[in-house]
Amino acid sequence: MSSMIALEAVRASAALPFEQFATLPEDDIHVRIAAAKKALGKRLVILGHHYQRDEVIRHADFRGDSLKLAQQGVAMGDARHIVFCGVHFMAETADILSSDQVSVTLPDLAAGCSMADMADLPAVTTCWEELDEVVGTAAITPITYINSGADLKAFCGENGGIVCTSSNARRILEWAFARTEKVLFFPDQHLGRNTALDMGISPDQVVVWDPALELGGNTAEALQNARVILWAGHCSVHQMFLPEHVDMFREKYPDTRVIVHPECTREVVEKADCAGSTEYIIRTIRESPKGTRWVVGTELNLVQRLNHESPDHEVHFLSPTYCVCSTMGRIDPPHLLWSLENLVAGNVVNRIQVPEHDREWARTALERMLAAG
Repeated sequence: MSSMIALEAVRASAALPFEQFATLPEDDIHVRIAAAKKALGKRLVILGHHYQRDEVIRHADFRGDSLKLAQQGVAMGDARHIVFCGVHFMAETADILSSDQVSVTLPDLAAGCSMADMADLPAVTTCWEELDEVVGTAAITPITYINSGADLKAFCGENGGIVCTSSNARRILEWAFARTEKVLFFPDQHLGRNTALDMGISPDQVVVWDPALELGGNTAEALQNARVILWAGHCSVHQMFLPEHVDMFREKYPDTRVIVHPECTREVVEKADCAGSTEYIIRTIRESPKGTRWVVGTELNLVQRLNHESPDHEVHFLSPTYCVCSTMGRIDPPHLLWSLENLVAGNVVNRIQVPEHDREWARTALERMLAAG
């Protein structure tokens, strides 16, 4: 998170009238949220990411992954206010895709993403300049994961690059390799590595760029040989899953099936039965035969919800240590209520507005992705 956004987040947290909202009885909060939704009617759409806590997701009009949610919000033609119960980059994407007449609100600006924060525009620009000296950037397509800031999406748009999601990463890498010899993939190294290796790219042609080191910690020869240059970023939740966790569950339940998100490490993905996006995980479990026992390597709130909503299946969390997305957890019912009642009063708090230059080029990168499938 940039220093400017961090400062805004601190101010936003201080701006929440604590006594007025945070100390309310839980039932009163939910009643007032429902009343605010009713008052705003079709002018409002609330989006809830899959990793959001249940007490927030219950008020969402739609739930899903980040890009799907942004598209659903924009598709609601009567909506003038999108309240995104997710994290900062998700609300940015909704703003990029929305018209100027629509306001996008993040109930708490402190809801960021540690992975997205691992790559910032100055560091990526420096990397791009150094790569240009060694291999020439005409030979490289920059690809940013959807879990990134709007300015990095704009960087890709302006430099002939593209955005990807965990669902379409392979298709986007194929799109890029049809145009250039190499790709620079950021900010999540694990999604990039898992996708590249599954495509048959040799491990010795996949390198990691550490922005704290000269040439990212690589030799010029290694960069010249590489086809995939991965940013040294990761998801703190998915990286906590370990190969021994898979072994432990297989020993305890020999009939278990393991499904993980491709943000997990390569070692975990190789031991799993299947890997895919959040939507893929949900669909695979729901469509599996009754009685199937699943162990799931993704965020805890989603796994617990899957277990609750899939009574014909047994669903476990792939770690003895429970871990939720703490930044996503900053969105809570008091902040949601505060945002909504301000909208009823004609005030927009915590509005997310991407600068026009970034908005234009980020939309270009997103449109390339949608056109590529």
